[in-house]
Formats: sequence, C-alpha cells, structure tokens
Amino acid sequence: MKNERSGALLVKFSKPFIAASVAFACATAHAQSSVTLYGLIDDGLVFSSNSAGSKDYMEHAGNLSTSRWGLRGKEDLGGGLSAIFWLENGFNPANGAFQPNDLFGRQAAVGLSSDRYGTLTMGRQYDFVVDYIAPLTNVVQGWGGHLASHPLDNDNLENIMRLSNSIKFSTISYGGFKAGAMYAFSNQAGEFSNNSAYSMGAKYARGPIEAAASYTQINRSPTLANPTGADSTYDANEITLGGRQQIYGVAGRYLFGRSSVGLAWTHSSTDDITGVSQGGAITSLNGNNLKFDNFEVDGQYFVTSAFSLGLSYTYTMAQLTRSAGNVTPHWNDVVAQADYRFSRTTDVYLEGAYQRVSGGDGVAAFNPGVTSLTPSSSNAQLVVGLGIRHKF
Repeated sequence: MKNERSGALLVKFSKPFIAASVAFACATAHAQSSVTLYGLIDDGLVFSSNSAGSKDYMEHAGNLSTSRWGLRGKEDLGGGLSAIFWLENGFNPANGAFQPNDLFGRQAAVGLSSDRYGTLTMGRQYDFVVDYIAPLTNVVQGWGGHLASHPLDNDNLENIMRLSNSIKFSTISYGGFKAGAMYAFSNQAGEFSNNSAYSMGAKYARGPIEAAASYTQINRSPTLANPTGADSTYDANEITLGGRQQIYGVAGRYLFGRSSVGLAWTHSSTDDITGVSQGGAITSLNGNNLKFDNFEVDGQYFVTSAFSLGLSYTYTMAQLTRSAGNVTPHWNDVVAQADYRFSRTTDVYLEGAYQRVSGGDGVAAFNPGVTSLTPSSSNAQLVVGLGIRHKF
C-alpha cells in the first residue's frame, strides 16, 4: 500500500519472512571477512671483492629479504571452517621493477582452512623444503637472509623456486607435530608427468626444540620443454635445467631465550643437467648428473632485546658426472651479521659473507657467487651488505 502523507511504499511482511530475515542477518554478521595488505622493503649498499674480476660498490635490494607486497584474505564460514586466499608480488625497490613476467609470482593461492584438520590450498605455492626446513636454517627465513644462501641456491632455501598448478594440504599442529603434502600438475596435454612435482614434509616444535624433514621432486624431460609446468621457466623460477630434480634434508634448532643454535643437512641432485641458476641468470652446465650436499651450523645471540649477532658456517660438496671427466667442487661459506631492531617492523643490519671454492676445475658455473650478485673470477668472493628493512 502507499502512505498518502509521505508517498513512501509500505510493504506488509509476514512473521515467517521477518524471522527468516533476522536469521539471515545474524548469519551475515557471523560470517566475518578480512583482507590484509602487507609488505616488506629491504634495500641497502653492497661491496663485492670480485665481480667478474673487479671490485664493485652498488645499491642492492634484498640482501636479507626479497621486497614484496601482498594481500591475505579470510572469510569465516562457520564451524571452524574459513575460506582463505594469498596473493604476493615481488619487486625491486632499487628500480621499482616487478618480478619477471608474474604479477603475483611469489604466491597465488586460494583454499579452505579448518581449525580441526588443517589447510587445503590450490595455486602457485612454496614446497615443504621452504615451509619446514628453511625457517630452521640461517638462509632467508632465518636470520642470515639471501647473503647466507647455499651455493647456487641448490637446495631452494633462498626461495627462488615455487610450484605452479599445485594442490597442497598442511595439517594443524598435534602436540607440536605437523605434516603436509602437495602435488603440482604439469598442465600439459599428453605429458602428464613432464614438469610435474610433489613435495612432503613433517615438523616438530615443542618447548626449546624444533626439527623438520622434507622432500621435493620435480619430474622433467631434459629434451621436451614445458615452460608453464610445475617449475616454470618463463619467469626465472628455476634453480636448474635438465631432467629429474630432487631436494631433501633435515634440520634442527634449539632455542634459549630469543637466541638459538641450528644444524642442517640438505641434498639436491639433477639428472641430465643442462644449466644452473647463477648470478640471477642461467649458466650452461652439461652432464649426466649434478648433486650437492650442504652441511650448516649457525647461531644467533641477542646481546639485548634489540641487538643481535649471528655467525654461520656451511660446507658444501658437489659432484658433476660427465663424459669429459667428473668435477668435485667444494665450497666453504662463512656468514657474520649484526642487526639492530628499532621496532617490531624496522631493523638495520651489517652482514658479511665469504665464499671460497676448490676443485672447480675452471668450470664457470662453480665460481664463487653470493646470492644473485655477479660471480667472482677467482676462487673466492667477499660480500659486505649494509641496509635497512621495514615491514608493514
């Protein structure tokens, strides 16, 4: 009917309709949603004692952490179940450049999270070597960051590689124990296994002790390319080129106060190797197999709640099997860091990394090279980084 005084249209509702509307309003209020914008910027200055034969002074972003921004979302579906998503972009604050060819190349995933069971997600995601082992080392997710990466990032602790086309499940913690598994599709018709991948891992954290073990395998054909498969090659995502790639290891950490000591061993291998990631690009390297073993010991000590010191040593031995004769290089890496936290979100750091190689037999791919910096022309490289890191 129409109200003659106001001209407004009046609608008479039934009691059942009102009750249903109230129930719907309550359900809507219960289904809380949130979207968070977050990020990190790390920039600084770097000195390299030998970059292709010359000393080098430069501005260099990401000495410890890759600069990024992202969006995280969560919607409460009720009963302990939530819909979640994660979008993350990497960029270079020194020149503003985005990660090559990907808007959300660091992570892009959507899924469901249960308070009782765990989280199931699909998209472009990290494997369980990154999720479980890396945080217990000094590399990237640990205190040392990118400057502390193992030679050629052979074990992916520097987070260079993500797995596209993946489905991933991680359990909640049961008495300190959690586990997970994932599978990444090749997404190539008629080539189901060419550039597919799988990963699994387990982690235990209780009291002052943390321990983890993980395994990742990428199935590839050395002769049939699939650039948009699990380990994409169109966006500088790959660590090696060739056939089957395996990465696995174990790590442990003991915490005392805010300080800690850690031990880690990782192993990686690539069959029918044709190239490795070195200095931010692919260097040609041909052989039947390339394998690495990395042994790391590190410690971080908080002098005060804001000021910390870190020291690590990593010994890496490798073997390239080839028809022209095997090559067995050995790396010695020492990393030292001083870090001061102005607040929970801002810190400044001074870090030095020294890498020395023997037994490389003049193979350019085995020249010393700290993180993505230009490799040395000699058998050693010293890199010193001074920078600031801010999280938001």
